[in-house]
Amino acid sequence: MSDTLTKLTYQTFQQSKSFFSFTHQTLTTQLRDLLLPKVRQKIKPVSQELLLKVQERLNHLLEIDWQDTEKGMYPKTLLFDNPWEDFFRFYPQVWLDIPRIWERIQLNKYQDFSSEIETDGYPSYYLQNFHHQSNGYLSDLSANLYDLQVELLFGGSTDAMRRRVISPLKRGLKTFEYVIPRQIRILDVACGTGRTLRMIRAALPQASLHGIDLSPAYLRKANELLSHIPGELPQLLQANAEELPYLDNYFHAVTSIFLFHELPANVRQTVIEQCFRVIKPGGVLIICDSIQLNDCPEMAPIFHNFHAVYHEPYYRHYTTDDLIERLEKAGFENIETQVHFLSKYFIAQKPA
Repeated sequence: MSDTLTKLTYQTFQQSKSFFSFTHQTLTTQLRDLLLPKVRQKIKPVSQELLLKVQERLNHLLEIDWQDTEKGMYPKTLLFDNPWEDFFRFYPQVWLDIPRIWERIQLNKYQDFSSEIETDGYPSYYLQNFHHQSNGYLSDLSANLYDLQVELLFGGSTDAMRRRVISPLKRGLKTFEYVIPRQIRILDVACGTGRTLRMIRAALPQASLHGIDLSPAYLRKANELLSHIPGELPQLLQANAEELPYLDNYFHAVTSIFLFHELPANVRQTVIEQCFRVIKPGGVLIICDSIQLNDCPEMAPIFHNFHAVYHEPYYRHYTTDDLIERLEKAGFENIETQVHFLSKYFIAQKPA
């Protein structure tokens, strides 16, 4: 297939995902506003001008995604790596779960867990129904629905935002060009369902990949997802990012995707310091998370609505938190930031 045709196919594929996500969100929002008018009252209006700006940012993200394949950062097949089996299997369950979500919203139940879910031993800040997720991050249903739910939330752009870590990751690893590829060790902190590790494996087929997460359910899902890819399987551990179970100076690079906005401020600092500890001198940390208020002040209504509609108790503080200062406090240097669509990236190096 020619590059022109491949690009057209990719653009059509993404537009289809965006249209489907928009239709889904429109239907669910109309139903929610009808049944839960109090939620609607909390939402600030978003102007047509701002919506057009968001669309421009999405188009720019997709163009960069394509350009990175042109540069050889990752194979073009990754652009079409969509979990279709999960979509057809679990999309009906997304709708079946919505009444339970609305019930929790109506009753202000934010720490609602089924009796069969084991909650002992987890930090209190983690025992939340983040974005009203049934049983938080501690059930197999939650793990099965998560990737589909965030794709619907972000208009089918979630994987494109995740892939933005690959270019700075490969650039950061140039410090270790003398190390043979299979001895390069990369850790994904809060690896969730393993989507990011799957993408890194496609870009770095010989690297030794590791992932930690607090949720045994999400680690089971990650193991299921990653067991189908060729090459050495990533090593997954259940662990708290506040106390990484690895030796000092062990990893050449560490990534973390969509974690920090779900951490209290003091825990963000602790996790950054733990990442600094386990990274080798000269190694790189790459954080991907939500954009912040100072990146785009005109998007304040969207920040407000996200906090108002979805249960994200630490998000408001995150939007104004100075992560550069936190990274410098931990000892990182050469800190760079990037913004793509609705995500922000912090790229920081441990002194050599």
